[in-house]
Amino acid sequence: MSVAPVDGARRATAEAVDAEKDRLVGLGASVVRLVEQQWGAWPERYWQMRDPEGNEFCLQ
Repeated sequence: MSVAPVDGARRATAEAVDAEKDRLVGLGASVVRLVEQQWGAWPERYWQMRDPEGNEFCLQ
């Protein structure tokens, strides 16, 4: 996954994050949940995941 800004964006697009989630699932990770919430005016969207050893991590 590229972390370089695209077209002035400071975050990866939802599509890029979803594609990375799919890649990680293909490598053995599992999805715990999708978190979509607002922090005031700022939206937050990330995947809570678990690696094959059971360690949880977030992908955003």
